[in-house]
Amino acid sequence: MIATSLKAARLCAPMLVGLALGAPVARAQDPGVAATSVTIGQTIPLSGPVSSYSTFSRASLAYYDMVNAQGGIAGRKINLLSVDDSFSPPKTVEQTRKLVEGDQVFAIVAPMGGTTAKAVQKYLNDKGVPQFLIQSSLPSWNAPQEFPWSISGLPNSDIEVGLYARWIKAKMPKARVAVLYQNDDFGRAYLTALTDELKGAQASIVAAEAFNLTDPTVDSQIVRLAATKADALLIGATSRQTIQTLKKAAEIGWKPQMFVAYPAANVERTYKVAGADLAKGAISSSVFKDPSDPAFAGDKDQKDYFAFMDQYYPKGDKLDTLNVAAYVEGQFFAEVLRRCGAELTRKNFLAKATTLGDYKAGMLRDAALVRTEPSNYNIFRSMQLLQFDGARNVSIPTP
Repeated sequence: MIATSLKAARLCAPMLVGLALGAPVARAQDPGVAATSVTIGQTIPLSGPVSSYSTFSRASLAYYDMVNAQGGIAGRKINLLSVDDSFSPPKTVEQTRKLVEGDQVFAIVAPMGGTTAKAVQKYLNDKGVPQFLIQSSLPSWNAPQEFPWSISGLPNSDIEVGLYARWIKAKMPKARVAVLYQNDDFGRAYLTALTDELKGAQASIVAAEAFNLTDPTVDSQIVRLAATKADALLIGATSRQTIQTLKKAAEIGWKPQMFVAYPAANVERTYKVAGADLAKGAISSSVFKDPSDPAFAGDKDQKDYFAFMDQYYPKGDKLDTLNVAAYVEGQFFAEVLRRCGAELTRKNFLAKATTLGDYKAGMLRDAALVRTEPSNYNIFRSMQLLQFDGARNVSIPTP
């Protein structure tokens, strides 16, 4: 037994000397990182009141299938675990903890929803887990000092509403504006931004009505707003309530200038479902090219996107801009991985994600300026103003 102990001591001696002399010691990989793969997580409403957004998950999985078929990034295949949170914050907390502590993911990438993502923001930041490309437009995501690991993947709603306010001031300077908004952080951000933008202007907000996602319709809210005789309406909602708004306003003969939040301003999924004639004239904005727009026919970005959809997500609707968004966000994540190269650590990932520079992903409009800096996490700095002409969203100049 003594001999065994002496032998062990002799074997340990070089290691101890090495440590004393500062010799390098192999460091364990960050969670989710292996020599040939990186595992990431995503929470998304595959069920529940906004399950129509589940196509984003399928398009994301398809995008990484394409990347992996092409050899991955720096020799690593991307393994995305996309799980259902039903757009319920308590379930988001449960699923995120499972992804981080059970599945040991490297990062949470492109989770859907502001309220749900906020429920796990502190948890992920306390653990130093990247919460990257959050599918939410809340201005509060840009908080690098307080929450350095959280970065939104969508344009800040302040930028969007700023465009609408400028249009109103230039084209309808004395407008009486009504606001319909989702009764959560997402919807309230539209009301807050427009209130701030119209301070000191002749145009003013004359009424605002909230709705809950569980409300069967927004008919009563639209009737009350119409009673104010407002001549402009900002709709801070997703597709279902926007469709209901367009239909109800037409039914009661109310014809305000409509401003539609960009998550709902989809020709195929919103305007055509409501009735293209009812949506004609609606103003919105976007950073993504609309694949249904004839103006982009023959465009290289569109050809590449269609080829991706045809091969890797053939059951998906390639005209749905949610799938375009997943395609773009996949490019963002892949680009940051490329910039990390062989040094794939969470710390290096954050450094690269917050110094993106003027990166141009396929299917982004020319007006979409992309940049991140350590002091400013707003990934998009500009958007394109659009107006629906009855067939497509046409670019219009910003006043």
